[in-house]
Amino acid sequence: MRVIAGAAKGRKLQTIEGLSTRPTTDRIKETLFNIIAFDLPECHFLDLFSGSGAIGIEALSRGAKQAVFVEHNPQCQQVIQENLMHTKLDKQARVIGLEVPKALAQLSNEKAVFDIIFLDPPYEAEVTEPALLQIVQGGLLDKDGYIIVERSAQIPLASIPGLRVLREKEYRTTVMTFLCLEEEHI
Repeated sequence: MRVIAGAAKGRKLQTIEGLSTRPTTDRIKETLFNIIAFDLPECHFLDLFSGSGAIGIEALSRGAKQAVFVEHNPQCQQVIQENLMHTKLDKQARVIGLEVPKALAQLSNEKAVFDIIFLDPPYEAEVTEPALLQIVQGGLLDKDGYIIVERSAQIPLASIPGLRVLREKEYRTTVMTFLCLEEEHI
């Protein structure tokens, strides 16, 4: 796995061995970042269930002002830190070593607001909808921002009060769903 474009283009990233993480493929990552390219400069990016940190690092490499990485696994946290140091993007990053619900509560208490929030949770864990609800209730999404959920094409995404689907991009086995706030939540 490598950084595709921007300041850290071409730098190889470490990953975690085994099935505890499922890295987004370079092809899907490239398509995703082509879609969001114009929204990245100076944005505040939140990478939930970060794994190796590849998505947040790509966002920083392409001009995001700041990225917050949320990852509970200590081995993954170490890899994120090492990848940030290797890409020289560590000064614009923060790694939170908590489970996602606790991290979202902490960020909400800090009054943090993000332009782009990326979720790539374990597909079978049934944590996506509670995380999305917590994002809305915690006021973590900027009124002009959006959330991107990477999910299995086999697992539908439930409707979340306060969010509406902007678009979906389907791949063979993966779907990227883009969500924004409904008008009454802005």
